[in-house]
Amino acid sequence: MDQIDQEANNNSSSDGNTSFFKTLFNGLNAIIGVGLLSMPYALASGGWLSLILLLAISGAAGYAGVLTKRCMDANPKIKTYADIGEAAFGKLGKTIVSIVLYVDLYLVLTGYLILEGDNLHNLFPNMNIHMKGISIGGKQSFVIIIAVALLPTVWLDNLSILAYISATGVVSALLILGSVLSVGVFDGVGFHNKGELLNWKGVPMAMSLYMFSYSANPVFPTLYTSMKKKHHFSKVLIIGFACATICYTSMAILGYLMFGSALQSQITLNLPTHTISSKIAIYTAWISPLSKYALMMEPVAATTESWFPKYQKNKGFKILLRTILVATQVVVAVTIPFFGSLMSLVGALLSATASITIPCLCYLKISKKSGRSIEHMFIMLLILLSLVIVALGTYTSLRSIIKEAIKHHSH
Repeated sequence: MDQIDQEANNNSSSDGNTSFFKTLFNGLNAIIGVGLLSMPYALASGGWLSLILLLAISGAAGYAGVLTKRCMDANPKIKTYADIGEAAFGKLGKTIVSIVLYVDLYLVLTGYLILEGDNLHNLFPNMNIHMKGISIGGKQSFVIIIAVALLPTVWLDNLSILAYISATGVVSALLILGSVLSVGVFDGVGFHNKGELLNWKGVPMAMSLYMFSYSANPVFPTLYTSMKKKHHFSKVLIIGFACATICYTSMAILGYLMFGSALQSQITLNLPTHTISSKIAIYTAWISPLSKYALMMEPVAATTESWFPKYQKNKGFKILLRTILVATQVVVAVTIPFFGSLMSLVGALLSATASITIPCLCYLKISKKSGRSIEHMFIMLLILLSLVIVALGTYTSLRSIIKEAIKHHSH
């Protein structure tokens, strides 16, 4: 093993310049995502026992992250998530992996825009834009404003600089947690809800949202490639997943004790808007996606750029392309405004595939693991788990999106 690590080290020190701590911040920022806000809702959907699923999914996604690193160690030519697919299953593998990764991150980013629209609309309910006879509603106008504000961060493609933006993302996650706790302790909300032990009907929804919260795997190759001392990457993953899981579990328990089954898809929508702690939580929830957007957009932009090899190095072309990507997301965000259901659909259909199924399958193929080893059987079990999440979760989320759309139109 040390031999491989040594070789990986020699291969790798040339192209990465991001330090351990900067990579850790980028990693933490990628893992602790907007899922933090939907944790209490997920727990309320599934009941107390669904926390076991949260821990199982966290372990599975973390382990799949380590497998992603091993795939990259096996071949120094592997730089991106799509390259892993190609190394394992040739051109077809590359295409499938690229599509899953692309759509997954693309929709996660769209979810960020919807979230921003919801939270800002919650703070400024009377905001509307009127221009030359066109009237744009509050939520939609916020989605557009945020997208314009985010554009400059998307034009950066240096992960070492993005680490500074990531640090604010990590701090903001802790701030949100602290302010929600403070609302419970000091603002008269209290922790009186007993909650349910288990709600079978809501388990698929809970499972999908938990999965969505651990959908950072496609960003790992980008982080790994940018890192100076690549043999420390497993440490980054272990610390990152441990911290994320502590944050997620605390937030889920706090929110469920505070609001019980009355929880909305984002806890910020339940908080009483007049108190200081709530304002801090809502404003911070608003800043948090700003810090992640560029980091998550990087693999999407890089993949799109690779379709135009002639212009790949052209700065103007890059800026234009990244701007078009953001613009299309605005269109999607304005058309599908159901945050909870969209996120659980992404979690079920794509995050499970991108963060567990693909790394496991590719690792088995690249490492040529035999069917007799315990690890091989464990990996097969993980693949099974991820497929269950995909099937159950996709069905429930699609049903819920259709229900909400019908309700939305009948209004």
